[in-house]
Amino acid sequence: MAFGRLERTKGSEPMSDINVTPLVDVMLVLVVIFIITAPLLASSIRLDLPKTDGAKPGDPPKFVTVVVDKSGQAFFEDKPVSQAQLSVALQQARLDNPDTEVQLRADQGVPYGRVVEVMGEAQKAGLNRIGFVAESPAAGEAPQPAASR
Repeated sequence: MAFGRLERTKGSEPMSDINVTPLVDVMLVLVVIFIITAPLLASSIRLDLPKTDGAKPGDPPKFVTVVVDKSGQAFFEDKPVSQAQLSVALQQARLDNPDTEVQLRADQGVPYGRVVEVMGEAQKAGLNRIGFVAESPAAGEAPQPAASR
């Protein structure tokens, strides 16, 4: 060591590697921004669409409810009716809207023949769209097999 001369320690060397942590953070923020804004860009075009009667949404399908209880009594829209009254009511429903659907709800104890009679009245009236309404079994309840007679 010489007089008047300070000894210097060697400082840290410059780092030649790229620190990627801030780069990854910036990229993740950009990805989140693009994910949020992408759906907004798809619907950002404002249009003044032409008006026409053909573009109106169609009426929801019309239906009537026919119920047959355990005793075989028929109900049209929750009102008890005889076989003749049921026929007239179904014909009137067809005149109101030919695409009317009949939703048939029959008790499981009703004889099959009675259900077929009601279906026949609907078909005679010109209503061929018949839907059978049933309930799904309760959660955890196994379906019961049909009893043989």
